[in-house]
This record gives sequence, structure tokens and C-alpha cells, in this order.
Amino acid sequence: MSFDLDPLLDTLKNEFPQSILDVKEHRGETTIIISKDSIRTIFGFLKDKFEFTFLADLTAVDYLGVKSPRYEVVYHLHRFGPDYEENVRIRIKTELSENDLSIDSLTPIWSGADWLEREVYDMFGIEFSGHPDLRRILMPEDYGPYPLRKDFDVRDREASKESFKNELEQGPE
Repeated sequence: MSFDLDPLLDTLKNEFPQSILDVKEHRGETTIIISKDSIRTIFGFLKDKFEFTFLADLTAVDYLGVKSPRYEVVYHLHRFGPDYEENVRIRIKTELSENDLSIDSLTPIWSGADWLEREVYDMFGIEFSGHPDLRRILMPEDYGPYPLRKDFDVRDREASKESFKNELEQGPE
């Protein structure tokens, strides 16, 4: 027996009619686009009611010059069913504009969101409201730009020089 996504999608559309913006199917994969304002509610609902207990991945995409809003935060959820055929993955996206790069943290729902959200913050500058320890993990704390943004200039070394200079002045801890 396999897990049927149609009842799940119908339930989401009925429970959250203003928040489910679109549903897309491509090559057997389902993507649900939701509004960012109801992210915790929808993800909590998916975890509690449909047993999507595993946040497999969380990332962001910068669509500079391609579409507006410029950013998307992308979540991959996995449901472990009792039978192999009942294992299901869905992708959920929400859009963020350049003027408001803040979204609710999912760490209250999945503790595994902690480091994934920190990486997205570090590389894209997207802030996760309610995150327990939102700070950079790959780049120095005082590093200004965000390396995975499309407008990041890889030839501009000033931010790196400034960060390195600050470290030299502070010395070892």
C-alpha cells in the first residue's frame, strides 16, 4: 500500500486556504508553496497529523534578476511509513523579499533545523526568528557579505582582509 498525497493536499488546502499558494507536480515530486506567515503552523500540522517527522534538508535560493520575490527558503520533509511504499518526501517553499529577510525558525518543531538554519543565515543572510543560537558557523562573525547571494563579488577581498585584520588585532583567545 502506498501513501496517497491527494488527501494530504486537500486537507492542507481546506485547513489553510489563505496559506497554500500553489501546489506543483514535476517528475513525480510534489512541491507546496506556502506563505511565510503560517510556516510554523503548517509544519507542526504536517508533523502531528501526517507524521512528517524528519526535516531532511533546508536551504535557500537567490533568484536575483530572474524573479520576484528574490529569495525562496526550501524545506524537504520525509515521512517514514510502516511499509517502504509509504515513505514519502515533499518539498515546501516559501518566498522572501529583499526588504524582509526574516522567517520563523522551525527549531521548536525539529531540533535538527538548528544547524541548517544557521547555515542559511550564514550564506544568505536570512534570519530565523526564534532560533536559539543564530550566528555564523562557516564565516567569521564580523564578515559582512553573504557568499551564496548572487550579487556576492568573489573578487572583492576587502571583507576578508578586514575580518583577518580584526582577528590579528584580537589575538588568540
